[in-house]
Amino acid sequence: MIANIWTGTKVRLRPIEPGDWEKFHQNDQDSEGARLCDAVHFPRSSEGTKAWAEHQASQTPSGDNIMLAIETLDGELVGSINTFSSDTRNGTFKYGLAVFREHWRKGYASEAVKILLGYYFRELRYQKATAHVYAFNEGSIALHERLGFTQEGRLRNMIFTNGRHYDELVYGMLSSEYEKWKQ
Repeated sequence: MIANIWTGTKVRLRPIEPGDWEKFHQNDQDSEGARLCDAVHFPRSSEGTKAWAEHQASQTPSGDNIMLAIETLDGELVGSINTFSSDTRNGTFKYGLAVFREHWRKGYASEAVKILLGYYFRELRYQKATAHVYAFNEGSIALHERLGFTQEGRLRNMIFTNGRHYDELVYGMLSSEYEKWKQ
């Protein structure tokens, strides 16, 4: 069997394909899920989601910034993960993660993060990953703490949603912490 660093025991990371639009469009209907990951946006038409998926499929990485689909080993799309603010000079990057609600609590998010960290730390020589988590997103807080991230800060009243302001938590992991954790 050929080893692929983009494949774990539960999920693989792959480019977004135009045919993924339907799953992403269905996920757009989950306002609470959207609030946990980003924000509740205006409704998007089927054609708009198709155009978005086609655009994502045709994109090449911008430096080391990329958006990837998360799929199970049997090919079911379960979410996405992206990197941004990748700074090669300082060796830091940020990432975001979204798993569709029906696939929560199955270990897909943690494995997707582990795969991503392994690539950025072991292949691209980054030395730090940062994730910003909304204080009301208990699942993401638990995920990052379980994975060994350290809460490095709290930005007060950074997010306005559902009629009130919330704090944003900053979690970080160094490549040296990843290597100790990986052993």
